[in-house]
Amino acid sequence: MKTIDKKAKNRASQTKSDSTKVETKAKTVAPQERPKVWTPPSYLDTPNAPNGYRHRWVRVEILGFVDTKNIRGRLRSGYELVRADEYPEEDFPVVADGKYAGVIGHGGLVLTRVPEEIAQQRSEYYAQQAQDQQAAIDADLAKEQHKSMPINVDRNTRVTFGGTKK
Repeated sequence: MKTIDKKAKNRASQTKSDSTKVETKAKTVAPQERPKVWTPPSYLDTPNAPNGYRHRWVRVEILGFVDTKNIRGRLRSGYELVRADEYPEEDFPVVADGKYAGVIGHGGLVLTRVPEEIAQQRSEYYAQQAQDQQAAIDADLAKEQHKSMPINVDRNTRVTFGGTKK
């Protein structure tokens, strides 16, 4: 007959000390490190904007031609250029020479900041413009339709993958 050993074996993470107290080795075992995930570099990283502001990239040139209308329009509407010396502890690409020397920029773009309330008002303005244009298109459609062939304006979209509509 086989004798059963009454002593339970310790788990690998536990050892018995001189006393019968079980000590854990969890503190001495280093946790497994996750492998680092590669991501492509971003050329348009920005520093954190101060409270109450948003940072936006604005085009100053395209295909080697200066886009004065774009940058001047943004500056007139409340945007400010962000200079690299405002963020001395960080390393961002800087325009080296010319009119925008010292400004954070890359590839024909410069970094600007705009107050949050101006950005919000601008978004609301353009949302209203789009809504007005859609209303004008709907009015033209309604005016042009014939009563025997009404135009159904259905703004709902559905995505189906075979089968029946539900």
